[in-house]
Amino acid sequence: MATNQQRREAAKRKLERQLDRRKEQQKRRRMIGAGVVGVAVLVVAGVVVWIVSANGGDNTNAAASSSAAPPPTDLQIPTQRTALPKRSKPLPNPTTCDFKADTTGKAPKKVNLPDGKNVPSTGTVNVTLKSTAGDIPLTLDRSLAPCAVQSFLSLAKQNFYDGTMCHRLGTEGLQMLQCGDPAATGDPTQDGQGGPGYTMPDEAFPEIKYGRGILAMAKTQAPNSGGSQFFMVYGTAELSPDYSVFGSISDEGLKVLDAVARAGIANPSPQDGTGAPTKQVKFTGVTVQ
Repeated sequence: MATNQQRREAAKRKLERQLDRRKEQQKRRRMIGAGVVGVAVLVVAGVVVWIVSANGGDNTNAAASSSAAPPPTDLQIPTQRTALPKRSKPLPNPTTCDFKADTTGKAPKKVNLPDGKNVPSTGTVNVTLKSTAGDIPLTLDRSLAPCAVQSFLSLAKQNFYDGTMCHRLGTEGLQMLQCGDPAATGDPTQDGQGGPGYTMPDEAFPEIKYGRGILAMAKTQAPNSGGSQFFMVYGTAELSPDYSVFGSISDEGLKVLDAVARAGIANPSPQDGTGAPTKQVKFTGVTVQ
């Protein structure tokens, strides 16, 4: 039979074993807890890194996008076409056009002068300007400006417009694209001075109004100074009736011009806000039907 002393020692050893087990259990619990917290931290950290990386990529793209000039998505372009003007008094048919040699402008392409005798002043001619921005079908109207039509067709048949680029785009006030300068290179300080080496008579009349769909000849302030340059109006154009209207632009062609306009202007002029279009328009050919 165990003595009281033996029983006390046995109870003491049992208590010590119980205390050791509790310490070990507590240690394990602390280790497991630390492990769970560590895994949680790693998971949270991973999620944070993923979110930051994803958002960082978006921010980088946003910064890159914001560094580029945004396209003028708010550009207001009228949808209604402007009716072609009509002469109050028809021109004689046939008529005569006084084409004169011009030595004042740049004429890098040598062409023959159009035939100015017995020029028809009735009827229309369909042509298509093929360009890097898309095809632009036109209808030339001899009753409006027979000399301008005669000149345009002559230049087209001599491949004068092939390889030339449209050098001037307007998007506010004067919504048009000007083309036909054989010397245009995209330099706004130099472009707009080239021609075919001859001039033609003015054929404007008071009833002219410019607007969406109108095709007209460009000129200087001097009378009878038109040549190869012309402008295509895709929107509004508050101009005095000084520029010969010689045709119209098809709906397909207007869609091309609208896209060019919405792409914006590269280096607009501080004087009038016009400049070379961001979306280049270079003619690759002109077909005459």
